Order: sequence, then structure tokens, then C-alpha cells
Amino acid sequence: MVAIAVGIYSKEGRITNLAEQDDEMTPLEIKLKILADKILWIGLMAGCFVIVILWLRFFIELGTGNNEWNADDYRASDLIYAIIVGISVIAVAIPEGLPLAVAISLAYSVRKMQKEQILVKRLYACETMGGADCICLDKTGILTKI
Repeated sequence: MVAIAVGIYSKEGRITNLAEQDDEMTPLEIKLKILADKILWIGLMAGCFVIVILWLRFFIELGTGNNEWNADDYRASDLIYAIIVGISVIAVAIPEGLPLAVAISLAYSVRKMQKEQILVKRLYACETMGGADCICLDKTGILTKI
């Protein structure tokens, strides 16, 4: 027996190399990332705005009272409450479920395509082929490159 190729040059090495390649982001993933970043920044600004407004309200109420210092007027819990509300707004604004919802919808479309006897190997093929007007196949009916 003679070895023709070893290591990464063998058939198994090429398969391993293909499996280890980093997948580049699909166009939909890029758009989702941009959208998620915008939503995140809007949420951060809204949370900071809520904190500032609640603190201003607290200090205005503190300043409009009588000139004597009254321990009942100043409550640290009001300031902490403002911070908690602001952090809650920020936490709710983070779009965690957006990529999951898109992946589920792509998986659903793959399932519908399987019912039509179309085999899809990669989920991102559905999003890429969604805008195609004409698909050309070889004589075996296999689309090898997108």
C-alpha cells in the first residue's frame, strides 16, 4: 500500500478542513446584527434618560420643600428605585430572541421545502435563494454553489 497524500492533503484532511472553516456571516445575519445594535443603543439611551428624569424629579422635589433639612424628604430608596427602573428598561431592550426567531422561521421554511422533495443542507441557503428569480441546476438536479 502506497500513501499518495497525508495530513491536510488527504481526503479526510480536506473534509476536516472544510468542517473547521469559520462560516462568514450571511446577509440576513449582517442585517440582524445592525438592527440589534440599533435597538440596543435606543434601549441604552432610553434607560439613561429614565434614570436622569427620575433623579431630576427627586432633586426638584427635594429642592422645592421647605428650607430646613428633613430626613423624610430624602430617601435613598427613591434614588435606588430610579436606577433599578433604568436598568430594567435597558435589560428589556436587549434583543435576545431576534436571532432565535429568525432561525426558527428558516427551519420552518426548510421543513416546507422538504415536503416538496427539496433537500436543504444549510439554513442560510434559504435566505440567499429567497431573492432568486431563476435557478439553474445541473443534469442531476443538484445545486452545488450559490
